[in-house]
Amino acid sequence: MNFSGKKILVTGADGFIGSHLVEHLVRQGHSVRAFVLYNSFNSWGWLDESPKEIADNLEIFAGDVRDPHGVKEAMKGCDVVLHLAALIAIPYSYHSPDTYVDTNVKGTLNIVQAARELGVERIVHTSTSEVYGTAQFVPITEDHPLQGQSPYSATKIGADQIAMSFYNAFETPVSIIRPFNTYGPRQSARAVIPTVITQIANGSREIKLGALTPTRDFNYVMDTVRGFEAVAASDACVGEVVNVGSGFEVSIGDTAQAIAEVMDADIEIVCDEQRLRPEKSEVNRLFAGNAKAKELCGWEPAYGGLDGFKKGLKLTAEWFTDPENLRRYKSGIYNI
Repeated sequence: MNFSGKKILVTGADGFIGSHLVEHLVRQGHSVRAFVLYNSFNSWGWLDESPKEIADNLEIFAGDVRDPHGVKEAMKGCDVVLHLAALIAIPYSYHSPDTYVDTNVKGTLNIVQAARELGVERIVHTSTSEVYGTAQFVPITEDHPLQGQSPYSATKIGADQIAMSFYNAFETPVSIIRPFNTYGPRQSARAVIPTVITQIANGSREIKLGALTPTRDFNYVMDTVRGFEAVAASDACVGEVVNVGSGFEVSIGDTAQAIAEVMDADIEIVCDEQRLRPEKSEVNRLFAGNAKAKELCGWEPAYGGLDGFKKGLKLTAEWFTDPENLRRYKSGIYNI
């Protein structure tokens, strides 16, 4: 698909990945409508911080993906929908699972139903590596079994299945992108990399973390953004699930030490019990197989391997340590 002359809707545009994606698309010269969560503060999330040249070329739609009427209104006149809106914090899903069902499952149903009715040309639904649970084999390919080890991951499995069911039942042109652990500027402090960086940046050398042995496949945010662009543009990705991951595995403990090295800090890691997941809910290993992304849409990580990871960490730490950015984060508390 050629995006020229197409109108692109991005849901979850006010969030971490969504805001980077919106800005990238606008810089590429595309016509973008940004779907942000309605609120009485008239906040557009991270898009409030967008440079003038982005803001002046951006259409904002405030609504809620849980409402089918607003969703359909937002999608009118759009050719491509990149659906990122979701609740993602795993600890929050332990005590408020109902809102995850409403947002992630029913919200996705609203998107694909409206897309079917409106004849949208391409929908990219956002999945997550958490749907795989602890790796049964590595690298994790798209054929890996799905395991709902948290209410969050269970709702994302449900959302993925809803999206794919519309492709199978109605030939709705759905692609599913499955990013592994995205990190970078603007990420929520509930995630491990911002947690470590903000603690160090605020002067702490005793870093509070949960489990240190689980491994993750961290994907720098601009690699994830390019993944969305590549999957959306590829006709071969319609009806397919596509992993977007760096293909590099690192433990949480080694991640913290890598951040300390980048920030030139000596740290001691201490276990904070409230940060531990229930034993059977912890995903102990994630390691992406990304061959399908290369084959179907030509995507490869620019920040792969240890060197790429450290390069991404350096860019992330530089952003977080800017005083204007750091002040937004509450490093002294456990953010769920």
